Amino acid sequence: MLARLPASPAAQATLAEASEALGRDVRALDTAEALAGTAATQLALLIAGVATARALAAEGIGPDVVAGHSVGAFAAAVTADVLALGDAVRAVALRGALMAAAYPHGYGMAAVIGLPERRLVPLVDEARRAGPLHLANRNAPLQTVAAGAVPALEAFCAAARRAGAVRAERLSVAVPSHCPLLEPVARELAAALAGIAFQPPRLAYASSCRARLLADPRLIRDDLATNVAAPVRWHDTTVMLHERGVRLFAQMLPGTVLADLAAAAFPDARCLALATSGLESVAHVARGLRAGTDRMA
Repeated sequence: MLARLPASPAAQATLAEASEALGRDVRALDTAEALAGTAATQLALLIAGVATARALAAEGIGPDVVAGHSVGAFAAAVTADVLALGDAVRAVALRGALMAAAYPHGYGMAAVIGLPERRLVPLVDEARRAGPLHLANRNAPLQTVAAGAVPALEAFCAAARRAGAVRAERLSVAVPSHCPLLEPVARELAAALAGIAFQPPRLAYASSCRARLLADPRLIRDDLATNVAAPVRWHDTTVMLHERGVRLFAQMLPGTVLADLAAAAFPDARCLALATSGLESVAHVARGLRAGTDRMA
């Protein structure tokens, strides 16, 4: 994740700032061994998102709206100047440690593609005979993620395939995120965030759990604390942004999944991922759109 950051002074300065906050070189997070654990993965996602956004801002292109999927909400909040990067790094380090400790083994997540949520609800109820299971992320009308115990996830995937799912498989995630199983983690994280200074957002902040814009820093603090145990309503969030005039969706590093989802949902929008388009290309497209009236997220 971090090795692919732009060779931008802004991105490199972000690495140094994050390292100082963490008390060690964050580049050590960027190994296959480290990224096998949720703690390093979450920190790397936060740092990569902020570093890429800052590199883009250094090119004179800043977003009108920010939104983050799961731990990406912390990167969105930092980009909107709601909280300092150092505070976010320490909070996300705690978040990852709490999640790993809560479910060290036997739990995870699975994605189903090709069935609407209404078809999945009875399958979840049936699979719960094998263990705790909840629907978690609603990424697209036909892409939903479930979280819970491994036997229940396997039963759920098998049932989804029998019901006609295009794909139904376990994800490389060891923790049952975004469901009630992590409510104890959310409470501990809320207590930790209560001691951090939060500011009103400099630009629009969209909650991907509430699918609405939040301006009150207290509500954003609550959003960051509770999103670990709340379903991610990503599709609803992007629909809300599109309805508000966003016509360029730019996904920060790493990955392309969110840009691909936006491209499928909004044929009239430009949907780019820094991972494939590159910094200069995204900046060029954004400048062109800024000559009109379109907005960028």
